[in-house]
Amino acid sequence: MWLLPVGSLIAGAAARIFYRLDCVGLQPPRQGPVLLVANHPNSLVDAVLVFAVAGRPVRFLAKAPLFATRRIGWLLRAVGAIPVHRRIDDADAMQQNVHAFSSVFEALSTGAAIGIFPEGVSHSEPELARLRTGSARMALGFSSREGRSFPLVPVGLVLRNKTAFRSQALVVLGEPIAWDDLAARSDDDHDAVRELTDRIDKALRRVTLNLEQWEDEPLVRCAEEIWQAEVAGGADEPDGHIARVRTTTEILAALRRQADTHWTGLAASIDNHRRRLERLRLSPQSLRSRTDVTTALQWTLRRLHVLGPAALVIAALSAVLYWPPYRLTGLLARLAPPLEDVQSTYKLLIGMAVYPLWTVLVSALSWYSLGLWPGLLTLVCAPLIAVTGLWIRERWRGAWSDARRYFTLRSRSSLVETLRRRQQGLGRELQDLYQAWQDRYIPGAER
Repeated sequence: MWLLPVGSLIAGAAARIFYRLDCVGLQPPRQGPVLLVANHPNSLVDAVLVFAVAGRPVRFLAKAPLFATRRIGWLLRAVGAIPVHRRIDDADAMQQNVHAFSSVFEALSTGAAIGIFPEGVSHSEPELARLRTGSARMALGFSSREGRSFPLVPVGLVLRNKTAFRSQALVVLGEPIAWDDLAARSDDDHDAVRELTDRIDKALRRVTLNLEQWEDEPLVRCAEEIWQAEVAGGADEPDGHIARVRTTTEILAALRRQADTHWTGLAASIDNHRRRLERLRLSPQSLRSRTDVTTALQWTLRRLHVLGPAALVIAALSAVLYWPPYRLTGLLARLAPPLEDVQSTYKLLIGMAVYPLWTVLVSALSWYSLGLWPGLLTLVCAPLIAVTGLWIRERWRGAWSDARRYFTLRSRSSLVETLRRRQQGLGRELQDLYQAWQDRYIPGAER
């Protein structure tokens, strides 16, 4: 477990370089036993993301076959991962899981944090898979031995485009699950295991996106954005976004079951509005943007630092210097299995090897050509230039997008005003629909 103490630093750097990572919610306890239960959309990268935000070392449970692979088996052992045997891998080996439970109990008794993915398998489905009972049994097994409960923290991983470099990743840390009333019952109590598994499922659904089908995603996203722009009135925390998407999905499912004809018409109107905005490269929130000259001047002044000569030199230097490892990582990743939920794992692991090796190679060439101190300076400065250049280029893309939106809003003012009025009407219809849903499905809900 030699890598475990610094694992969070390495995971944090890797996660924040590969993704544009945000984390919201309550920080898990920094000391004492804790079980972090997370959804599993992205293979080994999920452990990297949880590790990155946990604020402490985390030992994960991982499927036993991974430990036998030369490419990552050494890494799992280095971070103290605990092997678990799954029925789909080898039904005859299931009896060996008694050792996994013993290892978990021993780790928890020393105050360790344990990470587990109770779905039991990484997948690309639009909602949580049915949870296995292992996490509940481990929690009850340890608590019955210790005579007390301990924190069970749900962790939601929300990825917009999980295989894409620098795509958005959101980690939602939920409130610890309430289960003091079950803590004295053992892991042999099937009713207690089932009840705690249900509570873990409900807690995970509160911090994750769950759609009936991926085709619903653009419609649900647009409806949520219209609600946020027209009803909620502006910016909000990401976990608020999760809650609204969850509510929108629940309403959609309920109305489908009832074959509600009004919803069919409203859904078509929202989808038509979404398509018109996409053609203009606008969003529901951007229709509320100010387009006066003062706002444009303030926007320009705030971005001067990324438009100057120094920023141009750093961005260009980083792009040229690290173009070879970027291309090599992409080429090697294409040799990986085509399954969507493992592509980012291969990209991340390959990149974690290729980029440092390239940096060492460039530094060695600098040392050979220019001397010791230039070589050491290259070794220190090259990664800083790479990260800074990446940050600058992303700010350029954001600035270009903002400028294009500003000129679209100014030059198509008549059409934009029509879209604004239409969106306001859609917001009122969504509010009426939400009120009707509350009246029908949530008796006594606060108004």
